[in-house]
Amino acid sequence: MEHPTNNNETNNNLANRLNQECYCRTLDRKVLNTSLQDQLAETRNNPIGANELNKLFSATPVFVPKTEIKAMERIVSAIESVAELPSYQEKVLSWAPEIAAFDPGPIGALMGYDFHLGSDGPQLIEVNTNAGGAFLNVLLARAQKRCCNPSEQSAATNQMLDRFEEAVFDMFKQEWQRQSAVAMPNRIAIVDNDPESQFMFLEFELACQLLQARGIDTVILDPSELEYIDGTLTAHGQKIDMIYNRLVDFAFEDPDHAVLKSAYLEGAVVVTPNPHVHAMLANKQNL
Repeated sequence: MEHPTNNNETNNNLANRLNQECYCRTLDRKVLNTSLQDQLAETRNNPIGANELNKLFSATPVFVPKTEIKAMERIVSAIESVAELPSYQEKVLSWAPEIAAFDPGPIGALMGYDFHLGSDGPQLIEVNTNAGGAFLNVLLARAQKRCCNPSEQSAATNQMLDRFEEAVFDMFKQEWQRQSAVAMPNRIAIVDNDPESQFMFLEFELACQLLQARGIDTVILDPSELEYIDGTLTAHGQKIDMIYNRLVDFAFEDPDHAVLKSAYLEGAVVVTPNPHVHAMLANKQNL
C-alpha cells in the first residue's frame, strides 16, 4: 500500500509536468458552439459568433493537483465557519455600510472564491459575491476531448456535470425559501447595469434559460426598469419576486439603485447575493 504522502507528491508532480509539457488542445469548439446555439435557440435572435466565444474560452488546459483543490475547499469551509461567529459579525458590521445590518436570510447564490495557484499552494485573492462563470464553465467542461490519460473525464466528474442544472435550480429555490414562506418564486430578474453590454451577458442568457426550463419566468433587466409602488416591485407591469444580483454596487448606494434598495429593505423582494452577504464574506477589509 502506498503512503498517502507519496500519492500526493505523485499527483502534484504529474500536474506540474503536464502544465509544463502538455501542449494538447482539449476544447472541442464545434461541440461547445453547437451546445450554446442549441440552448439559446429559443431566446436569442442572432447566432453566437466566433469572436464572442473566443473571448470567453481558452483551448489550453491547466492541470490542478487534487491536493490544491482540497486545500481550497478547506479554506472556503474555514471562511464560512468564521463568518457565522457572532464576534466576527459584530466586528464586520462595525465598518460595513448600514444596509449590511439587515439580514433577511439568504446566504448568497453562486458565491466565488478566487485563488491564485503557485509554488506556495493556493493563495486566496478575494471572495466574490458577484462571481461569474459557472454556467459557462459547465458547458466548457462538457466540450472537452480526451487529452493524455490523466485528464480523461472520470465517472464522478461526469455525474457532477449531469447534476449541475438541478443543483443550481435547488440553490435558487433554497435562497428563496430562506426568506419567503411561499414554495417558489413566480418571476426572477437577473439584474445588472446595461446587461447586454456586460462581458458575461452570455451567462445571463444561460441562467435565464436554465430557470425558465424549470418553470420560473426569468427576465434580464437593468435596474432602471424596476418600479416600486405600494409595496410591490415590478418591471414593465410584471411583479418581480426575486433578484439574482449581478451589480457591483454592493450596498445599493448609487441613486439609480434606490428603487431596488427600498424594495430590498422592506422585504418586498428576495435578493441574492445581498448587501449583508457581501459585508460578511466579500468586503476586502475583512481579508
